[in-house]
Amino acid sequence: MSRAIHVFRSPDRFIAGTIGQPGDRTFYLQAVHESRVVSVMLEKQQVQILADRIGALLDEIHRRFGTPVPPPTDRVGDLSPLVMPVDAEFRVGTMGLGWDAESEAVVVELLATTEGEFDESVVLDDTDEGPDAVRVFLSTAAAREFAARSAKVISAGRQPCPLCNEPLDPNGHLCVRTNGYKRDAELSKSLDFIDPAVFNSLAAQGDPSFSVEDDDEPDDPDDPDETGPERP
Repeated sequence: MSRAIHVFRSPDRFIAGTIGQPGDRTFYLQAVHESRVVSVMLEKQQVQILADRIGALLDEIHRRFGTPVPPPTDRVGDLSPLVMPVDAEFRVGTMGLGWDAESEAVVVELLATTEGEFDESVVLDDTDEGPDAVRVFLSTAAAREFAARSAKVISAGRQPCPLCNEPLDPNGHLCVRTNGYKRDAELSKSLDFIDPAVFNSLAAQGDPSFSVEDDDEPDDPDDPDETGPERP
């Protein structure tokens, strides 16, 4: 069966949101255009990584080529919740990020988790083989808005302990600064992020030797919003 690629070239919304209480939140990205809604499930760390990389990409585009981009901001215009009910198409395994020079749009691609390895060339491509994907084209303003909202969503979890800075639990907190300890710590799943020729179009315009190294992001073993095994 051919892969399904959900493309949004001018979405009304592309947002991060959550379902659940602080400490037990499930994270989603949702693209909306008129009556069409597509949602995908992912980890909090993936939302953070994507928001950070989008901000870095916008800054680099402006620095190297003078493309007008909105400055970083913490102001968010769209604070509405996810469109309900949320029916996730898939859980995100790999993310791709690109720049469409012709339309001056940031391109975000979210690919479904797969059991085996796949050819990374399928990212941001329309090949028939590969994981299902959601591909969203964002104006520079919409990209900044996504990053700003994502930061607010991530920070809306449990409040940190004033002594040890670990998240506070509603049912109590074992603080390491008062000889407490944390039981049953589990490592998060590894997170993949592929930037396939993110700046190819930019290099063609100016500097063909430009490249970006992709440092691995460490997992957070004490993530307050880890939800454990995937829910049905």
